Amino acid sequence: MLGQKGLSCYCLMLCLWACLDAVPVAVDKTKVSPPAEQLDPPKSADTGLHYDRYLREVIDFLEKDQHFREKLHNTDMEDIKQGKLAKELDFVSHHVRTKLDELKRQEVTRLRTLIKAKQDMNRGKGMTVDHQALLKQFEHLNHMNPHTFEVEDLDRLIKSATNDLENYDKERHEDFKRYEMMKEHERREHLKKLDDEARKKEEEHYEEMRKKHADHPKINHPGSEDQLKKVWEETDGLDPNEFDPKTFFNLHDTNGDGYFDEQELEALFTKELEKIYDPTREEDDMVEMEEERLRMREHVMNEVDTNKDRLVSLDEFMAATNKQEFLEPDGWETLEQNPSYTEKEIREFEEHLLREENDLNQKTNDLLQQKEDLERQQEQLNAQKMELQRAAEHMERLKAQKTEPLVLDKTNELEILPVEILPGENQPMSQGHQQDLPTHS
Repeated sequence: MLGQKGLSCYCLMLCLWACLDAVPVAVDKTKVSPPAEQLDPPKSADTGLHYDRYLREVIDFLEKDQHFREKLHNTDMEDIKQGKLAKELDFVSHHVRTKLDELKRQEVTRLRTLIKAKQDMNRGKGMTVDHQALLKQFEHLNHMNPHTFEVEDLDRLIKSATNDLENYDKERHEDFKRYEMMKEHERREHLKKLDDEARKKEEEHYEEMRKKHADHPKINHPGSEDQLKKVWEETDGLDPNEFDPKTFFNLHDTNGDGYFDEQELEALFTKELEKIYDPTREEDDMVEMEEERLRMREHVMNEVDTNKDRLVSLDEFMAATNKQEFLEPDGWETLEQNPSYTEKEIREFEEHLLREENDLNQKTNDLLQQKEDLERQQEQLNAQKMELQRAAEHMERLKAQKTEPLVLDKTNELEILPVEILPGENQPMSQGHQQDLPTHS
């Protein structure tokens, strides 16, 4: 999952690079030596996008250009999203442009190979190729010009990544809902195969597991003072009576860039999640645990990240600790208290699965029928081939017999070889008729 990998979103891809030279709050920036230029792009957190590597490499190399770096530091988020920063590409160095051209050619080659593989796989399964879905793979670059990296390519890359990352949580909710509905569907299908007694026992066991999972200590509201104090005490080993928000922020800003990114936020919820989930218990689903973690992160971001750059600055964090909700939060509803689907939705889901199964069965039957037809046609072709071979062999024997030469026996008398008479051919004359023939001197 994107959140599990620690999506920092690069401050919506680019603003994060403006903070690459940021240092922890307690460090004097004037005493920090600038980092030496790297020959290879540095490793960054994975966004989970299918073009993540291309995105990171492009931005890493752009950030090496002094002019672009200065513009990046002085451009606000809205201007970046509207494409104003992309126009600065015309002013970067020739070396960087050459490298960007190379990166684009590699990306186009990768996408073409990927799409061809998907097309071959779909055709092999008898599936229709969705050309529109395949073309979406190219939305982050101008594939009509596969050789050079232009302003349009940077503009597309920024807009595609911004849109994809902003829609991540929505897509994640849908994926998790499908997971939960499929799990319930499989449980119900399993019950249908049992007799009454076995079904009753299975239902009782399921209800017992559900109650055991729901029986856990109170969950502190994510991002509240109670929740952060729990981390301060149990993870940091500090006195909860001496809790200090600014010190807490500096302790858990693990990369020292002055921000809480999504990975750093998600790490704060581990103690709360351990109250609900244990990988050794049958009743606890670790997929649900990760969804709960992401729900907590999403909630805190919505409450605290006021400029919506998917990063929590120290100022944003301190402002949140001064709100009433931080001191006296509402209760937190866990997944078992907040189901991801309704009974109507799972009925519609099962109807959809049934239609898909019927379509698949129909396609399977059609393929089997086509296979049987092809086998019959092959048998007919083989039979015709055998008949033609026998006819050809017969004609060759006849041809050989007709062209057999006359030979003399040992007494130098002409030996008359027997000749097969075909129907319709003239019969040989009798010996009497042969004697009546005139002789020539």
